[in-house]
Amino acid sequence: MSPKLKSNLELLGIYAIFAFMSVIIIYPIIWALGMSLNPGNSLYSATIIPENWSFEHYKWLFTDPNSNYLLWYKNSMIVSGSTAVLSVIMTSFVAYSFSRYNFVGRKSGLYTFLILQMFPVMMAMVALYIFLHLIGLLDSLTGLILIYIGSQIPFNAWLVKGYLDTIPRGLDEAARIDGAGHFTVFIKIIMPLAKPILAVVALFNFMTPLFDFILPSIVLRSPENFTIALGLFNFINDQFSNNFTRFAAGAILIAIPVAIIYLFLQRFLISGLTAGGTKG
Repeated sequence: MSPKLKSNLELLGIYAIFAFMSVIIIYPIIWALGMSLNPGNSLYSATIIPENWSFEHYKWLFTDPNSNYLLWYKNSMIVSGSTAVLSVIMTSFVAYSFSRYNFVGRKSGLYTFLILQMFPVMMAMVALYIFLHLIGLLDSLTGLILIYIGSQIPFNAWLVKGYLDTIPRGLDEAARIDGAGHFTVFIKIIMPLAKPILAVVALFNFMTPLFDFILPSIVLRSPENFTIALGLFNFINDQFSNNFTRFAAGAILIAIPVAIIYLFLQRFLISGLTAGGTKG
């Protein structure tokens, strides 16, 4: 087999895998979009390409007094936005400390973070439930935000620390020679160079609460505090037990904030800003 033919076959195989994965990813989205445009509420009568498509389900979500969709959407934005912002801030400080300083317990702390990543948050649900009840944050968005932030710090800290380790320490030393303090080096030198990895952390921490169902179902009890995932579950489980088309319409709208955040952060995800950090 000639090298050119072998290269073409490998390229064809890669394209075939990409095409197969695209079908797996895109097909359910198309089905959900088509279902949301179908009139009626039945799942079995819905078609992927509606004959008489309508936006009545989207209109119902925003205008019907029996729909709490806007309230659930607002709750999800509060939880996801707060989690993303606070996680980035806390993770930045923690990762910078472990990356740049030597202190007592540094190695033990890193190993602790590594071990904590091995256990899912679900294992601590009973303890977290009791803890939130004791401090009066059960059935509140604040308690839910605190759990998300705390549970994501170990993984985020390891991720960001690994990135900060690749930033030359010569930049820190040069800034300190010019009179910069530790906080100035952190804010004006390290953080601008760490924007790509912080963008990844922000995106992941925004998406996780938005799509999570299990944790909100344990922490939240009042319908006015439901997140969008927990609220939409009631469309097919509670009094709206046959509203699959409305469920699909609500699920499609979840993608809008994720797409906006991704478009805003993609310029930080593409290029590695540390490549030319010591040049120029």
